[in-house]
Amino acid sequence: MKISFHKVELKKRFPLAISRGVRYNSENIFVRYEKDDLVGWGEAAPGNTEGASTPEAVIKSLKYFIESGIEKESIQGLYDRAQEMEIPPCAYVGFDTALWDWTAKKAGLPLYQMLGFPKAHTPTSVTIGINPPEVVKDRIPLILEGTSVKSLKIKLGSPKGIDSDKEMFQQVIESTKKYNVKIRVDANGGWDVPQAKQMMQWLADHKVDYIEQPLKEGEEERLKELYKNRPLPIYVDESCRFSNSIPSFAKYVDGVNMKLMKCGGITEAIRIIATARAHGLKTMIGCMSESSIAIAAAAALTGGIDHIDLDSHYNLAPDPAIGAPMVEGVTMPIEKPGHGAELKSEFYA
Repeated sequence: MKISFHKVELKKRFPLAISRGVRYNSENIFVRYEKDDLVGWGEAAPGNTEGASTPEAVIKSLKYFIESGIEKESIQGLYDRAQEMEIPPCAYVGFDTALWDWTAKKAGLPLYQMLGFPKAHTPTSVTIGINPPEVVKDRIPLILEGTSVKSLKIKLGSPKGIDSDKEMFQQVIESTKKYNVKIRVDANGGWDVPQAKQMMQWLADHKVDYIEQPLKEGEEERLKELYKNRPLPIYVDESCRFSNSIPSFAKYVDGVNMKLMKCGGITEAIRIIATARAHGLKTMIGCMSESSIAIAAAAALTGGIDHIDLDSHYNLAPDPAIGAPMVEGVTMPIEKPGHGAELKSEFYA
């Protein structure tokens, strides 16, 4: 067995602005797990709110965990031990997804088949960050023209207030008139309760599909004030990190958004799906600043998920990995054993 770590800078085509700030280029850690002449690939994206804010912190955490002993234990058992050891989820995900990739290759099956999910079939949303209307006007054709994109997720919750949100969104409506795309909105916790009530009704009047994370993480109790008589379905993202948090707010939302970087990998994502279903909730899967490797791992789950936001690799210039192309709007894992993605050799050889 050989495990190696490779730091790669991910360069974005367009910076992504959300309610909490602007995300520019990032440095991710790629985990290469080699055993029995097979290689499993995983990816970790450092994050301040996920416990490891730098690539160095990711590597340190993973080395600490691996040195504790990883032989002769199940993937699920290793994940649980990582939780007990307080390994940051955005670090552990690199190891977890590499193990799942290797295990599916050992079984000779695409990962989605080994996990018992149907093949990916739901189109992904492509994200547009908070921007002035003139930027939105220029960007939407760049994203949609000549592509098979079928839906957009619009980031709102501008620090400038809801008037700025409305101004930007009006441009979105104008600029998408000639395209047949669905529109979803993510506020990233950028509103208070009165603002959320006002914006949800306004957005419903403009035929938006759903609203994601209208209130800040930590304000889950206040979701009940939005849930009754809600004009739009409510999904939570930052509020849902692990499966055991779902029962506390399940009565006040319509669905949950999981992210591999947030929960620590495929192992916990499967638990989130099961817990959400047990509470009658719909599911969504999203991403952070990730290449095709993390996206392909997430795409292995999408046959059993209602809404898909796996698009970060489309905003890279270049994507250092291959393995999760868009096919008729769907982020599709390549049909081969494992999750189907790998780091290009020039980025680690």
